[in-house]
Amino acid sequence: MGIKRLVYMRGELEIEAKFKLERVEDVEKKVKRIADFVIDKIEEDIYFNSEFRDFSKSDEAIRLRKDVEGVSLTYKGPKIDKDTKAREEIKVRIFPEDYERMIDILEKIGLKKFAKVRKRRKIYRKGNILICIDSLEGLGDFIEIEVEDLDLEKAKAEIFKLVKILGIEKAENIRKSYLELLIKSGLLNTSNDFK
Repeated sequence: MGIKRLVYMRGELEIEAKFKLERVEDVEKKVKRIADFVIDKIEEDIYFNSEFRDFSKSDEAIRLRKDVEGVSLTYKGPKIDKDTKAREEIKVRIFPEDYERMIDILEKIGLKKFAKVRKRRKIYRKGNILICIDSLEGLGDFIEIEVEDLDLEKAKAEIFKLVKILGIEKAENIRKSYLELLIKSGLLNTSNDFK
């Protein structure tokens, strides 16, 4: 089922915005009226870092994700837009039975497991818009809105139009990733969990 991505340089362009939800039930009711339900799942992510290149300083990420749809390895480049979390994204599917082997490969090339992020994600679709309602223990509820479009400005306009329809303030846009929010909050499962 995955979302069709846009070609960006050698990877693809991910254009999305994230907002904290204080009243998730109210927003989800509105989402259900305008979008089709896709899936409700738990995503378990392991983030990697390197002693040779600190991804937190370069605004990049290497993530290995496992959920009911399978396993994927993703590279996320630095954010390229001040209003959204638009960035290059390169994602590859991994056979589920190769999950542990992929961890071994990443460690063999010098990457170290850095953090675990676990969330419940409900996905809805409205045309070329993917709407994710996420719940993270300790952090709370969020909505991520991603638009598939070749034009960054057009995609941003669609995102913020939908945000207004849902009664969310554009100014409350969060450009930090869940990993960054967990680090800031002190709730992060860090590399100490992997020893």
